Amino acid sequence: MSITKDFIVEQLKQQIADYKSEIKEQTVGRVIEVGDGIARVSGLSDCMMSEMLEFAVGKHTNSHELQKVYGVALNLEEDSVGAIILGDYTGIKEGDEVKCLKRILEAPVGEAVIGRVINPLGEPLDGKGEIEAKKFYPVEKIAPGVIARESVSQPVQTGIKAIDAMIPIGRGQRELIIGDRQIGKTAIAIDTIINQKGQNMKCVYVAIGQKESKIASIVAKLEEFGAMEYTTVVLAGASDPASLAYIAPYAGCAVAEYFLDKGEDVLIVYDDLSKHAVAYREISLLLRRPPGREAYPGDVFYLHSRLLERACKLNEKHGGGSITALPIIETQSGDVSAYIPTNVISITDGQIYLEPDLFYQGQRPAINAGLSVSRVGSAAQIKAMKKVAGKMRLEAAQYRELAAFAQFGSDLDEETKIKLERGKRLIEIFKQDLYKPVPVANQVLIFYAAISGLLDSVPVEKINEFENGLNKYAENNGKDILKEIAEKGELNEKLEEKMKKLIVDYKLTLDYISAN
Repeated sequence: MSITKDFIVEQLKQQIADYKSEIKEQTVGRVIEVGDGIARVSGLSDCMMSEMLEFAVGKHTNSHELQKVYGVALNLEEDSVGAIILGDYTGIKEGDEVKCLKRILEAPVGEAVIGRVINPLGEPLDGKGEIEAKKFYPVEKIAPGVIARESVSQPVQTGIKAIDAMIPIGRGQRELIIGDRQIGKTAIAIDTIINQKGQNMKCVYVAIGQKESKIASIVAKLEEFGAMEYTTVVLAGASDPASLAYIAPYAGCAVAEYFLDKGEDVLIVYDDLSKHAVAYREISLLLRRPPGREAYPGDVFYLHSRLLERACKLNEKHGGGSITALPIIETQSGDVSAYIPTNVISITDGQIYLEPDLFYQGQRPAINAGLSVSRVGSAAQIKAMKKVAGKMRLEAAQYRELAAFAQFGSDLDEETKIKLERGKRLIEIFKQDLYKPVPVANQVLIFYAAISGLLDSVPVEKINEFENGLNKYAENNGKDILKEIAEKGELNEKLEEKMKKLIVDYKLTLDYISAN
């Protein structure tokens, strides 16, 4: 079939008739200064705070294709906009085109990011292929108001005996982990994540300015324990620009908020906010914002308060979900009165203070019972734990004071001697190996043995061996007891009798103890 001239003319006429011209309005500016991950842009008169900008890169190379680099507007000045560049800024030159995208920075959320290691922009870092996210959440969001919240009452079982007994954490709480470097802050957070297996809890671990090798070993450990099935790792590495370290915790919180909105419970770890504040200070000074105390900008308190206030327990009307935050702060030589530590202490609902002296004495985790506090308290404990651990924090703190006092005098009254002996055994119980969280029922069992005097005849150096043996014995001979504690969450006289009998029966099997 030959195509006639008339047919072609008709087709052209039809195309001309169907043609619609569209006028698209777009604000375009020019880079006037760039360096150190910061760009100053002119010509963006209607740019909004935290709006995404698109930099066209590639005009200076032989490439015909323009590479896109994104930035975020942070400083809105009279004649220019100060922006942070998210990614490689080396290709951006003076005079490059910059477009406003009319949207604020978003992060991919949903089931697709669970089990993955991503950067704050949602790009995969684990080599497992692209992330097929169907939903995006803004990284900055206003925290839920007072009316939408309810008081914290449901526990987060960390599996760490000292914390679950003395400094309980509830779903929706913000509990700070604070201490010097290399004394087990991250270890507490990782143990808590591992212990959430089967607890119906999603986890987000945000690593800010951490070495990639350290995070690789953490991810390997989480995979080994099957914890990556419910965990997302958001990583802004030590070699990444300060701009990525700055948005990392907000991006992690956006991931958590997706599950919060679905009525689920989420645990989020910020490791650590000291490096986050340093990254923000670097950005602020480069943007020529006025420095304040310790050269931090004036709004450094708001930097962390707007992040941590997003952790909450919502009431049933708003879905009943929760975000529990475990921010980590690194101190210099135990100085908790420095600027950033005092800021974060005042925002959070308590702190777990790790002390170098205790760490070097072999008490690990090195939790100082006197300085650590949970402002939610026993409201976040099951009734069984509340009953056995009621006076434990006080006893542990008193033991430290008595032990310091007792070394100066040998003539001690009987009551003090009993307290010292009980305290020694308590401290031994609180010692715990890395990556070995203890189920709450087993914790109740050993604490019951301690407070009821059943451990008084056990030599202090054998306490750890006794506990391990008791747990194995209970698995074989007292499964129903452990199951009842776990399911009912409270103790009655009958159950206490069963526990006492189980412990006494186990003591009879040991050759270094008599049953009484």
